Amino acid sequence: MTTPMEPEITQEIVPEAASTSVPMQEIGTPTESVGVVEAVAEVTPAPTSEVGAPTESVGVAGVVAPRTGGRSSMRGRAPRGGNRARPPRERGEFDQVTIDARRVARVMAGGRRFNFSLVVVIGDKKGRVGVGLGKGVDTALAIDKATRDAKKHLFTVPRTASGSIPHQVSTKYSSSVVEIIPSKGRGLVAGSAVRTVLDLAGVTDVVTKIHSRSKNKLTMARATVAALKKLRTA
Repeated sequence: MTTPMEPEITQEIVPEAASTSVPMQEIGTPTESVGVVEAVAEVTPAPTSEVGAPTESVGVAGVVAPRTGGRSSMRGRAPRGGNRARPPRERGEFDQVTIDARRVARVMAGGRRFNFSLVVVIGDKKGRVGVGLGKGVDTALAIDKATRDAKKHLFTVPRTASGSIPHQVSTKYSSSVVEIIPSKGRGLVAGSAVRTVLDLAGVTDVVTKIHSRSKNKLTMARATVAALKKLRTA
């Protein structure tokens, strides 16, 4: 049994005419003109740096320039100032101790004005000692004034060969009463401002007593100075 042959359908292909129109572009992009030769620009992406590493910049010619500075470069830097060693500070002729520091107020027309009052004792521990008082708008100025005042009131304490005093002495200055008694082999037995004055004067082997309730260190220091000035050598 033969199958009937289907008629062969022929389709005529009509050649399309060459179009000279510019190809359509996406919406929103600017129109570009097509030249005879199209230049393809090759874009080289910058290398990705690690986390925490300094960012590298890409130059015009594609050369990677490392970034200067940063923490990694500062670690190997030499310390500022080089190896310059400070010269040793020269020790002064006198030792200096501040025994009292107070802030005092003065009432003015515009309000209260504050100053600082300091008591300084200086001595060379070889028999010379002095007590000074200084006031200023800051502590540095007050200490400078007190030191100069103490140097003006320097005096020499008469001592024995062992560093003690020749005899017993007692003095009252303002509200403070101080007594100094020589005691062989006892060392320096004293307290408060009396001990500071005797220590900087180089006095030892003495026992001191404060016969007053006053806690004012300035009056106790000046009472000690007045007692030491009353000493007489044999």
